Amino acid sequence: MSSKIPKWDLSSVYMSFDCAEYHNDCGLLKKRITELETLLDGLPGRFSGDLAADALYETVKTWENAGDYAVNLSAYAEAVYIANTEDERARAEINKIETLSLPLGKNTVIFRDILAANKEQVLKIALIDKRLEPYKYFLSEMIEKAAFQMESRLEDLANDLCRSAGDAWTRLHEALASTTSAQWDENGEKTVTELRSLVNNNDRDIRRRAYEAELAAWKTVEIPMAAALNGVKGYAITVDKRRGWKSPLQKSVFQSRISEKTLNALISTIENALPLFRRYLKMKAKLLGIEKCAFFDLFAPVKTGANSEAWTWDKAASAVAECFEQFDPEMAFFARKIYSLNWVDAEMRKHKIGGAYCTDFPLAKEARILCNFNGSFDSVLTLAHETGHAWHHEIIKNLPRALSQYPMTLAETASLFAETVVFEASVKNAPPSEKINLIEGSVKDSCQTLVDILSRYYFEKELFSRREEQEIPAQELCEMMLDAQKRTYGDALDGEKLHPYMWAVKIHYYSTALPFYNYPYAFGHLFALSLYTQGKNDTSFPKMYRGLLEMTGACSAEELALKAGFDVSTEKFWRQGIDLIAERIAEIERSLT
Repeated sequence: MSSKIPKWDLSSVYMSFDCAEYHNDCGLLKKRITELETLLDGLPGRFSGDLAADALYETVKTWENAGDYAVNLSAYAEAVYIANTEDERARAEINKIETLSLPLGKNTVIFRDILAANKEQVLKIALIDKRLEPYKYFLSEMIEKAAFQMESRLEDLANDLCRSAGDAWTRLHEALASTTSAQWDENGEKTVTELRSLVNNNDRDIRRRAYEAELAAWKTVEIPMAAALNGVKGYAITVDKRRGWKSPLQKSVFQSRISEKTLNALISTIENALPLFRRYLKMKAKLLGIEKCAFFDLFAPVKTGANSEAWTWDKAASAVAECFEQFDPEMAFFARKIYSLNWVDAEMRKHKIGGAYCTDFPLAKEARILCNFNGSFDSVLTLAHETGHAWHHEIIKNLPRALSQYPMTLAETASLFAETVVFEASVKNAPPSEKINLIEGSVKDSCQTLVDILSRYYFEKELFSRREEQEIPAQELCEMMLDAQKRTYGDALDGEKLHPYMWAVKIHYYSTALPFYNYPYAFGHLFALSLYTQGKNDTSFPKMYRGLLEMTGACSAEELALKAGFDVSTEKFWRQGIDLIAERIAEIERSLT
């Protein structure tokens, strides 16, 4: 591996938008959709005949194949674009693939309607036909989804309009978030991504300056950012109401493959744990030698100089792989492979979006990771997090498409489990002088994944409620965000130094398809802690864990949890994870006496 922070190599997916393979796959996408249309035309009349199972199986496989082409092509175009939001060709290709894929959305609606109209026959066939037996959950979910869609011509219109409505607002956010900057010093400007990377700096004055510069930068684009957020949420509210969803939260719970009971148990558990985290933040303020933490102190190292030696890319990549090695050598081998092949774009630069994500290419059977590596231990954990997503894809890459589509709750379980593996191995291997710093870092991350996520959950509930009535100006969005942060952090943070523009920072709010993409992180965090605690001394656990990942697309999150021995619908289960975090906080406190 080079010591240089890498950019990703997409050539094994497609060499470029002009290569023969890319154009060929565009043609095959169109062809597969036409084949699917023909099959769907004849499918209703074949349910009463002896060949019903053959017809259904052929339709499912054609639907899967068309989806693979659509996702492979769109993931490639998106990957090129988010790495450089000034790439006009990539933006044009995104629109082109969306246009090519539109009939697939319409045909999916028609397919669901046919399945729902023939529900008894479909479920009976799935029970007796060996080819379709693995698809029982998929077919049942497709039938259930049919109750939450408009007629096919209206769905076709909604999907077509989304390209110049909801999705266009999303791309506006990406473009602004990747280019907005502020003056830093006499040498020039820093983008908001670069400014946010300074939250880990040992020097509080630098953290404060970065925070103030970041807020000033967001202020300059608050009007178009607010327009983008209003556009995304307004589109989603209007269309999803027509689809029959009672609320955005009902849709989110369905997408997460959990029940409202489970979500309520999770949220209540976090709410009840707020005093614990506030106690931690007050303790952190003492460790930092300040009266009270500001928002820009949340990620601060607790001991000045303790983490002053920056991580190089090589050191970070090696550390993640070595930690994986102690859990599962196969996972470690995979990590080393993708790092050596430059499947990671870790360089921080202008015109690249902030944050981190993992995408996959079903035809290439490969994944790619985007992050913004800044040399902190937090960025090491981010690499572990995204590698956990990539490992999840590696486990399921050879499964049929319908059996590999997992909910966000389980996606975040895989990534946060990988983080847990790296953290636990790092603590185990660290010298005594460094262990408390690592433990504090873990609690800090838990605070983000639970307390800050809860503030985002509160904010989004209020956002949807108000957006139903009217558009919300930027100043009001800032006030709503501050209220949500005060409600969760309470008196543990300086109320005058919170972050009113977190609604602009987090891209998760800017999706028409995924409301409430916040609590899945809390679900994944606490679920991962319980999984790790159960399996850390069991040599057979890595194999069992791979088996769980393989099943994530074929059952609900609650069913998968039961297979692991957990009932996630109870607060008792979620408190197990909180108890482990409480033990870590107590360990920090003991170190101070």
